[in-house]
Amino acid sequence: MAADTPAPERQATFLNFSFFKVDPKWRWLNEIGKDEAAKEFASLVEVANTKIKVRTYSTLGLREDADFMLWMISDSIEKTQVMTSKIYSTVLGKYLTPSYVFLSTARKSVYAAKVTPGFMTDEQPAKYCIVYPFVKSREWYLLPFEERKKMMEEHIAVGRKFPQVRLNTTYSFGLDDQDFMLAFETVDLMAFQDLIMQLRETRVSKYIVRDTPMIVCVYKGVEDMIKSLG
Repeated sequence: MAADTPAPERQATFLNFSFFKVDPKWRWLNEIGKDEAAKEFASLVEVANTKIKVRTYSTLGLREDADFMLWMISDSIEKTQVMTSKIYSTVLGKYLTPSYVFLSTARKSVYAAKVTPGFMTDEQPAKYCIVYPFVKSREWYLLPFEERKKMMEEHIAVGRKFPQVRLNTTYSFGLDDQDFMLAFETVDLMAFQDLIMQLRETRVSKYIVRDTPMIVCVYKGVEDMIKSLG
């Protein structure tokens, strides 16, 4: 390959975690109007799923700053922009305000290359998904790789004690404010809590700068999610 020939682009997988807050005025809309709006939004998600992957989750009553989350997975950030634009063009979209938007991409872990994130398998989404941004200190990245690897092996060993918790680690370096986006899937929230408590006792936790907001999401079909908004 000639020196001035551009290298072929790698196939990328981008993840967008978009959280929305619903205006209280939505609840004053008549029931027929809300039903039609729910069908319109469900149709939008159904069509979008032919081009990207869209998972829908409720956060109603679990956060004061968000009522639901859309987890979008695509091969370009432009496709998620198109989806977001169409969301705001719907009836429900007129009542929405974004709470958080997190961007990341899928990459192989340098510490556990054989681990495949749950969203890249054929497994169905679990009932619960806990999403949060994750930032490590600069001191962590200045440590020798072998030292980091040894600490991460301890970290990974704890995770393996909880097979009922599925991990999705994605990378935000250069794309967003955090280093990573974590999305844990499970049907057992107490097991997830046990996992986090044990991870706090690993040496890696010394180098964690931020792992909030930690948002619990409940997997729901689109229309059920919207109808729950009141």
